[in-house]
Amino acid sequence: MTKDQGQRTALMQQHILSTLQEIVGKDQVTTERADLICYSYDATQQKFLPEAVVFPANAEQISLIIKLANAEKVPVFPRGAGSGFTGGSLPTQGGIVLVTSRLDKILRIDSDNLVAEVQPGVVTEQFQQAVEKVGLFYPPDPASLKFSTLGGNVAECAGGPRCVKYGVTKDYILGLELVTPQGDIIRTGGETMKGVVGYDLTKLMCGSEGTLGVITKIIIKLLPLPEGRKTMLVLFDSIDGAAQAVSAIIGGKIIPATLEFMDATTIDCVRKATGLQLPEAAKAVLIIEVDGEREMLERQAKKILEIVEPLGVVETRVANTPAESEDIWKVRRLVSPSLRKVNPDKFNEDICVPRSKVPDMIRAVEAIAQKHAIPIVNFGHAGDGNIHVNVMIDKKVPGQQEKADQAIEEIFAAALKLGGTMSGEHGVGITKAPYIAMELDPAAVAYMKAIKKALDPNNILNPGKILLD
Repeated sequence: MTKDQGQRTALMQQHILSTLQEIVGKDQVTTERADLICYSYDATQQKFLPEAVVFPANAEQISLIIKLANAEKVPVFPRGAGSGFTGGSLPTQGGIVLVTSRLDKILRIDSDNLVAEVQPGVVTEQFQQAVEKVGLFYPPDPASLKFSTLGGNVAECAGGPRCVKYGVTKDYILGLELVTPQGDIIRTGGETMKGVVGYDLTKLMCGSEGTLGVITKIIIKLLPLPEGRKTMLVLFDSIDGAAQAVSAIIGGKIIPATLEFMDATTIDCVRKATGLQLPEAAKAVLIIEVDGEREMLERQAKKILEIVEPLGVVETRVANTPAESEDIWKVRRLVSPSLRKVNPDKFNEDICVPRSKVPDMIRAVEAIAQKHAIPIVNFGHAGDGNIHVNVMIDKKVPGQQEKADQAIEEIFAAALKLGGTMSGEHGVGITKAPYIAMELDPAAVAYMKAIKKALDPNNILNPGKILLD
């Protein structure tokens, strides 16, 4: 604990705590240790204990909290569901965790204009289900959609399997209401598909990981709901064949809704952990799903199978019912629980490379795994080159953490060498922040720091994230 934290912890029992209680109500502020522990971690394996947790109900309360934090020089860490993989919501400097779970309303769904207005605490899947009931569609589908919130999705610019066809979160955010790091309530963007008045602050906030503002409302672009879907599982005798299939499908003027892949190590993990029957000859899997008008789906599925057949196909499975489609997706969902059978500790990185470079990246990762004698399991979104690289170790074994750290740095270097990026959808947070200079040049980093300084002169909003300042 730093000296400042020690001084603040005492203050939390006095002036700051009483002011927070006046703003949101006594029952919406906690300093109980059990509660603090609940908000000390996310999907990483790191923990930082906050000094207080507060649950505001609206933008006005958040504004007052931020103004108080500026006056008292107390850091504030916005938090949705805490499902991030890079520590973006962790209270690394103590202070106040500001939880947006009470702002959980779908304010309206406008079918005529294909937009919706929501609060940031709405759970992603619940929002998707709500718009689908009226024949509309919100495509971004992060793996955490059953519990992640839309505010967190915007802060991280979340992706998911459907991004190959439909794009990522920022492609659907038309406007925001947010509280700035100095406590002002501002609105950015609007409800129109076009709008070029002033700087695009909406896009600036997407992916800013809660460092530039606290989102309080979101205006979301929607699409008509596709009539149907067709799901296929295709097993290949090599990762090269699977990668060629991805390029060939898209080259054949078909953009699937999803193009997911699993490498040989992943297949082996699933096979051993679950007993699922997958051919021994299979060295790569593609899960392909097309959507759209029902009369078109059969034609597209047939064309895809014709395209991939010469590329080393071992077996194909085509779903003809929703239950069969669910069985195919079960293969993909079994991956994460299966990994724990390899080693207890997982470091999940999400590099992204040009889709034609996926085989080169997989080979590079295999070489790194062999060099350090640690298992590395690869799966992800082949259609957009986003690979989830899972470094599996047992931290209780001496030296394994050091091996993992070195392997991760080498994986990042390999992705960048192939024209890729360190993160496709998980963000930077604290876990990737030490490596940011590998990807961004000093001038770019300096401009980013200047933006942060201009908006947050006291550095009170989610400090220590992305740029480590």
